[in-house]
Amino acid sequence: MNLSTLDISVFVFYVVSLIAVAYMVSREKAGHEKNSNDYFLAGNSLPWWAIGASLIAANISAEQIIGMSGSGYKIGLAIASYEWMAAITLMIVGKYFLPIFLEKKIYTMPQFLEQRFDHRVRTVMAVFWLGVYVFVNLTAILWLGALAINTITGVDVVYGMIFLGAFSVAYSLYGGLKAVALTDIIQVVLLVAGGLFLSYMALDLIGGGQGIVAGFNSLVEQTPEKFDMILAEESEHYMDLPGLSVLVGGMWIMNLSYWGFNQYIIQRTLGAKNLREGQKGIAFAAFLKLLMPVIVVLPGIAAVLLVPELQKPDQAYPALLNMMPEGLKGLVFAALVAAIVSSLASMTNSIATIFTMDLYKNDNKPKSEEHYVKVGRIVSLSALVIAMLVAKPLLGQFDQAFQYIQEFTGFFTPGIVVLFFLGMFWKKTTANAGLVAAVGSAVLSFALKMLWPELPFMDRVGLVFVLCMLLAVIVSLIEKKGEHEHAVDLKGIDFSTSKSFNVSTVAVTLILIGFYSAWW
Repeated sequence: MNLSTLDISVFVFYVVSLIAVAYMVSREKAGHEKNSNDYFLAGNSLPWWAIGASLIAANISAEQIIGMSGSGYKIGLAIASYEWMAAITLMIVGKYFLPIFLEKKIYTMPQFLEQRFDHRVRTVMAVFWLGVYVFVNLTAILWLGALAINTITGVDVVYGMIFLGAFSVAYSLYGGLKAVALTDIIQVVLLVAGGLFLSYMALDLIGGGQGIVAGFNSLVEQTPEKFDMILAEESEHYMDLPGLSVLVGGMWIMNLSYWGFNQYIIQRTLGAKNLREGQKGIAFAAFLKLLMPVIVVLPGIAAVLLVPELQKPDQAYPALLNMMPEGLKGLVFAALVAAIVSSLASMTNSIATIFTMDLYKNDNKPKSEEHYVKVGRIVSLSALVIAMLVAKPLLGQFDQAFQYIQEFTGFFTPGIVVLFFLGMFWKKTTANAGLVAAVGSAVLSFALKMLWPELPFMDRVGLVFVLCMLLAVIVSLIEKKGEHEHAVDLKGIDFSTSKSFNVSTVAVTLILIGFYSAWW
């Protein structure tokens, strides 16, 4: 064990305190039982500071801290493009997307898609998101978090995952989103303070005790290639971050999908007191995003000099943590675990919300509100168990889990962005066009990866977005004279959808035949 008695005491105090605070904020008034709105949307009572903190706590998880530090170790500061561009993306979401979502009083993103299109789109996207959240995101958070615990304390990875899952359940299963969001302010304070101190310590060590300025100057002098923000085509990491395409291409699609249409992230804004509180919370999160490269990327670059012989890049952050003095190591370790469990809690709550409200709840056979809360809790626990069972087989062979997650989700995000963009801002978009975009995204992405392997995945995301947009527009124009099933008014815009499925079926079939022929 690399943690001293003092470190363990600090960590245990944090765990007990967080659970206690979570139960305090989760208590309901006498005579009031939690309903689905209380559990899944915190009763629409979240203030801006809780929303902003919770957005960052949900985002900065194991794959961010461990994964992005690993990418900083291997690639350099260029990976920070994700963070700084995310700040701009958040402002776009707050200005243009959030007003529409709050006006419709939705619980989930699939619910919005049913209001805009039809039940088929809602069901397809609900099943898709559940699969990605459980088998990609939740497993990544558990695996990377357990890997960090293993590196720092020597505890077996399996036991680390069990601890993280149990801790997450202990403070979030009863209270739902309210417990998650209101305790996230503690998590974020600890995360930012601990991360900044780790960066300070690393730079001071590199500077030989002369301070962080001397350390930073020395780091830049000795590893200048790690501070290239725009990678040249001859760079060995160009496939991960393809030069200017990062700023003007597919990364925008990735960011818009993640921050704007991702249930795991957007759910806390849906629980805002009102639109103004939600927008202020998003602005607060955008400000905090600007600090993240200092907290999660800079330590990874510093590790190039401090611990150059790592077996895997993802070990950079935990290895630096082991170098911290007694007591402070326990504090920063607590900050790392805070990030992991807050993301686990947010993810499981979103999984429970989508399953309960989009797939389980049947308006024709209503059940009690307490029943839906119970179902949500069961689903949260079940998702954690499944993720624990599949985490090692899925992620054990990757040395950069963050890049794995980005590339995998990049197969689907172009179609998702097209689906929402056209759904919100072009009234002629039909349900079939949305389905074509969603299905076509996976088909086109897979085909391009097989047929054009040298194309960087970020460029592939941008190209597939354009192709899916064209497909959706073509299908919508073909169907525009068809029979209209229903229309929903969003922000004064009349959206119409068609119930004919023939055109979309033919379009998807032609795409599959075309790529099958091209492959052979």
